[in-house]
Parts: sequence; C-alpha cells; structure tokens
Amino acid sequence: MQTMQDQIFARIDRLGPGKAFSAKDFLDIATRGSIDVALGGLTRKGTIRRIRRGLYDMPKVNPALGGKLSPDIDEAAQAIARRQRWKIVPEGAWAANLLGLSTQVPSKIIYLTDGPNNEVQIGRRSIHFKHARPKAMAGLEGKFALVVQALRHLGKENVGTREIETLRTKLSPQEKRRLLRDTRFGVDWIYDVAKKIAETRA
Repeated sequence: MQTMQDQIFARIDRLGPGKAFSAKDFLDIATRGSIDVALGGLTRKGTIRRIRRGLYDMPKVNPALGGKLSPDIDEAAQAIARRQRWKIVPEGAWAANLLGLSTQVPSKIIYLTDGPNNEVQIGRRSIHFKHARPKAMAGLEGKFALVVQALRHLGKENVGTREIETLRTKLSPQEKRRLLRDTRFGVDWIYDVAKKIAETRA
C-alpha cells in the first residue's frame, strides 16, 4: 500500500523534471502539515529541490555537465499563480521568448495578473507580477494569450513567414480555431496573422 509520501512522489514523478509545485498542489492527498513534512523529506533526500519558501521543483539535469539546471521561470510563475489563485499571462517580450519567436530573454520578466503587483525572486532572476484591469485579462488564457501578447510585442512589421510557421507548429488545431475566433473583432492585422496561422497545409 502506498504511503502518503509515495503518493506525493508519484504525482511529482508524473509531472516530470523541470515542473514546479507547492504544497497546495497536493491538498487532495493529505493535510497541509503532512504535505510539508513529506516535501521536506523528499528535499533532504535530493529527490526534489526547494527553489524558494514553499516552492519546489524536480530539477532537470544537463547530461553533458551532469549538473542541475536552473529552475524553469515559467513553471515557477505558474506554480505561484496556482498557489495564490491568480490568473497570469506572460507579457510581451517574455511571451515571444516562450513561443520561440525570440531568442532574447528579457531583462525584466513580467506576467500580467488579476492579483496584486508583486516581485518574486527565483534563483538569480526576478518574476514581476503586474496587476492588470479585469477587462485587460478577460478571455486571456493558455497558448492563445501567449500568442496575442507576443504579436502585440513584435508589431505588424516584424511578423513574417518565419514567425507564422513557428506559431503554426506551436498551436494545436483547436488552439488555432480559438485564436481565429477570438481575434476576429480585434486588431485587423492580428486577425490577418491568425488566418495565416490557421491555414491548412496540404
């Protein structure tokens, strides 16, 4: 029979390396105190890593160097948002980087949120949560929100064939349909890009 710690580890193991999580992600398994004890034990064993108070990950390892990689910033931000019950959307330059439209990591990593303004240190980087009006957050979620934020950041003149092909490979058919539907009554050029992304290739 699985112990409570076994159940927690099994879920972490299913998430895979690089995923971040907090005690609140396991409240369906045990009480908060028991979860904290279990996570503390897994941390001492080196199975998981504590990346800041109340936040953990199963670190990825670089096969060539044999060392642990730095925490995944987006994973950490998503785990913080789940814990705080915030809705978040990567802003502009960071959204473009996450989608592979830009190789440049912005000096300031910003997430729009329906929560308060906040800054959280993760390793050597800081995550800035920037409060946005409910209207600005309405309908923004998942991959769709990332695409809209990235396109706004790049601007019409900087979205060409390479960017469209990149987005076409990143989005599922369902996400393409959602993008097309939800940009229809927005900015004309973003809707034009959405139509090109959604085109079916022979």
